[in-house]
Amino acid sequence: MDMNQYLSMFIDESNDHLQSLNENMLLLEENPNDLSIVQVIFRSAHTLKGMAATMGFEDLAALTHQMENVLDLVRNEKLAMQDFIFDTLFKGLDALEAMVQDITEGGEGKADVTALLAALQAIVRGEDLSAKPSGNDASAGAASDTDANDSAGIQLDEFQYSVLSQSIADGHRVLYLDVHIHETCQLKAVRAYMVFDLLEKSGEVVKSEPSAQDIEQDNFDYSFSLYYITLKDPAELESQIMNVSEIEKVTVKELDEDTLKQMSQLGAASRESAATAEAPVTEGAVQHAADKEQTQKKAPAKTAAKTGGNTPNRTIRVDIERLDVLINLFSELLIDRVRLEQLASEVQNHALTETVEHMSRVSSDLQDIVMKLRMVPVDTVFSRFPRMVRDLAKSLDKKVDLVITGAETELDRTVIDEIGDPLVHLLRNAVDHGIEPIADRIAAGKPETGTVQLRAFHSGNHVFIEIEEDGRGIYRDKILKTALKKGVVTEEEAAGMSDEEVHQLLFAPGFSTAEKVSDVSGRGVGLDVVKAKITSLGGQVTIYSTPGKGTNFSVQLPLTLSIIAAMLVKMGSEKYAIPLSSIVETGIVRQEQIRKVHGNKMIEFRGMLIPLISLSRIFNIKDFDENEEAETEIIVIHKGERLAALAIDEFIGQNEIVLKGLGKYLPPIKGISGATILGDGQVALILDPNVFIK
Repeated sequence: MDMNQYLSMFIDESNDHLQSLNENMLLLEENPNDLSIVQVIFRSAHTLKGMAATMGFEDLAALTHQMENVLDLVRNEKLAMQDFIFDTLFKGLDALEAMVQDITEGGEGKADVTALLAALQAIVRGEDLSAKPSGNDASAGAASDTDANDSAGIQLDEFQYSVLSQSIADGHRVLYLDVHIHETCQLKAVRAYMVFDLLEKSGEVVKSEPSAQDIEQDNFDYSFSLYYITLKDPAELESQIMNVSEIEKVTVKELDEDTLKQMSQLGAASRESAATAEAPVTEGAVQHAADKEQTQKKAPAKTAAKTGGNTPNRTIRVDIERLDVLINLFSELLIDRVRLEQLASEVQNHALTETVEHMSRVSSDLQDIVMKLRMVPVDTVFSRFPRMVRDLAKSLDKKVDLVITGAETELDRTVIDEIGDPLVHLLRNAVDHGIEPIADRIAAGKPETGTVQLRAFHSGNHVFIEIEEDGRGIYRDKILKTALKKGVVTEEEAAGMSDEEVHQLLFAPGFSTAEKVSDVSGRGVGLDVVKAKITSLGGQVTIYSTPGKGTNFSVQLPLTLSIIAAMLVKMGSEKYAIPLSSIVETGIVRQEQIRKVHGNKMIEFRGMLIPLISLSRIFNIKDFDENEEAETEIIVIHKGERLAALAIDEFIGQNEIVLKGLGKYLPPIKGISGATILGDGQVALILDPNVFIK
């Protein structure tokens, strides 16, 4: 594996750890006394530090190490979390994300983190903390912890203990070594390997903590301990280890039978005391640890289930470009499958028909797998927003509650990768422009905490993402006043505009209703970028607003960009495909069942009136007119809860189709989302039912 592959792995895993750190820090902020969350955060920070140090990113490793020191005090109950500590740690996470982003873009991950390091070190020293140990006390505590750890020993199983005990009886030297590597060392796993290599030339390592495998994988801090059998003089051995580059300190202790027994028991007791309040090890604690060990031996299955140490990694990372190639190849295979099915039905050969049917079943299963490979829950995007909204509300001195629903909704990976930035713009707009200041909300009779709803749900062959807040809403007059001032519309145009058209003015380039420019919004950029990006993905964005009550930004996106199930229909001499997921049911209506309401055709469907839409009129299909038919076949479609009926000429049947774009040569056609190639080689346009329902 070359260095570029190592770097790619580092970036992917670093982003995963940073996301985990952000999510768990938010959980900890809600439950500051939950030490189990602190343990999870500490492990992620510790792993990230080791990875960064191994790859040679010094600033990243140094910052993570100082954050780790703060978390270590918290998890050992020597420091209570407070607001300014949370703020400092969050700033540290922001700096780490910036450094990883710089590395992703080909940089060296350098950043000036001096101020952050100083702030974190001040927290560790106990500065500005009331009723907390002073810096000297903290240092003393840390020193005593180190001493305790140096002599705590390592828990041995019966076989390891008997090997060491027998070696003492045979006249060999049994040593306990504690080795510390300089924290500036970039390749600590290599230094540890050099120490092990040196030791194995003149003796045998019986047990190490962490394990040799963890040390080899760089999954350890800058120290390790071990039991060692040799004939060599301890002083000479210590001197040889100190000659290894970047070794800071070595402690070598020769053991007799009594010391060995005490050390191995202390190893068990130290684990038990670390899980409680780090109380001094006593005879009672040693006995309790021994009892616990016996209990664990009686129930090994339960212990294994808890630790999950033997659980294999069930996932792999695949380059998205490889999935794109796979999808394209399968799309071509699907077109050929449809063609084969048509030829088999024409030839009427039993063996050929049977083979084609089997191939169809297999390819359908393959299609399900291929499609699922590309589908990703929107939670991968949504999960980063709680932290963003928290920081934004704090900077604006507002109280905002972000409620996320439908995070399990899946979208095509290509769409997921592109939708993050537009949603960031919309959320920032909702918190800054939408949610009022606390005083204004109280004056309006609203709760002081504003609510922003972030929802995702399927509707037909689309996914809708809605951002809704209970803020001040959009005032038509205010938008038109700004639009007239900036020359976006004329007074004549403004007078005839509907509310929906007025709302769409917010997406005009350079349009902003903010009274002052801030770091958050109001620079006249943002919403036009949002619309451009969503449109490029084949989606659209709609605004619904009630003045004084709130605003809803509804983003409609295609579920997938490749293969869909569709109903093929005929309109005169032309063929169209309607996504099956948008269809409620099919039926037939007679001319006398069609009513006219305000000039619009309506039909009764399940006790309510729904519009009847003439596709032949919309697409100017000259050889079909439903008005001339005594009976008209219809397809009832839906968009969320809203329904409509499409009048068609004839049903062809259901089929799997490959969604192809219309290309850059054709302008966007309202109501058409793409095209497909049928089994006979003809091209059929794919309808977008959501366009027909307002």
